[in-house]
Amino acid sequence: MARAATTTDAFNAVAEPRRRAILDVLAIGERPVNDLVSALGLAQPQVSKHLRVLREVGLVDVRSDGRRRMYRVNGRSLKPIHDWVRTFEETWTQRFEQLDTVLEELKEREEGDGNDGD
Repeated sequence: MARAATTTDAFNAVAEPRRRAILDVLAIGERPVNDLVSALGLAQPQVSKHLRVLREVGLVDVRSDGRRRMYRVNGRSLKPIHDWVRTFEETWTQRFEQLDTVLEELKEREEGDGNDGD
């Protein structure tokens, strides 16, 4: 099966850790590229390259503000990723509930052991 191009698929685009880091910073709010460079400690060409990929798959939008280009997250484009992750939410919830039950049983057993020595 052929692998989807990074620039056509949101899942492939966010597979790169620096692109996820850019999205993390932009989740706080709109930023110019220089702020992203400072926040991430990456070279400006690298940040610009990753922003181009994120823009091509629609994960970020850009607008001009005088001489600056302001980037922001496009939440609607993240929906397919959110929907995919949400399919696992029920499994995680069930496992956390099972873990809560086990922890409660261990706590009760431990409290019971403490009372035996009185």
